[in-house]
Formats: sequence, structure tokens, C-alpha cells
Amino acid sequence: MRIAFGSDERTPLTDFVLDELLSRGHDVRAVGAVVDEDKQWAEVGREVGSLVARGEADSGVLFCWTGTGASIAANKVRGVRAALCTDAPTAAGARRWNDANVLVMSLRLASPEVAREVLDAWFSTGVDPDEAANIARLEAPDS
Repeated sequence: MRIAFGSDERTPLTDFVLDELLSRGHDVRAVGAVVDEDKQWAEVGREVGSLVARGEADSGVLFCWTGTGASIAANKVRGVRAALCTDAPTAAGARRWNDANVLVMSLRLASPEVAREVLDAWFSTGVDPDEAANIARLEAPDS
């Protein structure tokens, strides 16, 4: 799977997650501090979102200190459904019920163990076909 990966800070957690994605065989395109680019969370969030929306990545994995700002920035990109996930059940729900395509985690809250569990849930959960109508409403233009 092609993954857009980004963070505004490079930390032991981002290094761990990058290594984890690569060890799972994903083709990773990294942006932001993880590749020594000086970009703020809003820029990194939009860039990861844009890569997913344009089809250059199948999914995104994104970090900022709380995860909130990066989520908001990514969700500004049409076609992106970024979900801030603090645990595996939330990640599974985001995929199952929302067809989320960008996973966001907090640098402050996540540990390597939790991040691995979140990744496991994210990549092993499919979309519930019964949610198709609700998911389609997410793409409807604003009134």
C-alpha cells in the first residue's frame, strides 16, 4: 500500500512508526520533519491530505503534538477523511464507519505500543458496506 506519512516534528515515535510501516511492506512517501523539511503542522497536514486526495497515496499517517491541528489541516482537503485516533477501537471505527483515509495520532499521547495497535486496527479493518450512504453524505457539497 502507498502511504503518505508526515509530522511537523521528528521524534522516536515518528521514527518507530516509519520503521513499522516500512517493515509491513508499505511504500512510504514521507513529508515534513521526518525527512528534514521545516514545515509546520498545517502544511504537513495539507500535504499528506493532498497526496491521498490526488491518489498518490492510498492512505495517510500523520502526527502533530496533539493531533488536532494536523487533523483539521488534512480535512481541509476535499476527499480527505482524517481521523484522530488515540486507540485501536477508535481507529477500527474510523475505518469501518467513516471510511477514514488519513490516520492521525498525537505525539504527546501515543506510545510505540499504542501506535502499533492503532496501525494494526487501521490496516486490518474494512469499510462496512451498510455505511455507504452515510459516507457518501460526507462528500456532498455544502449548502
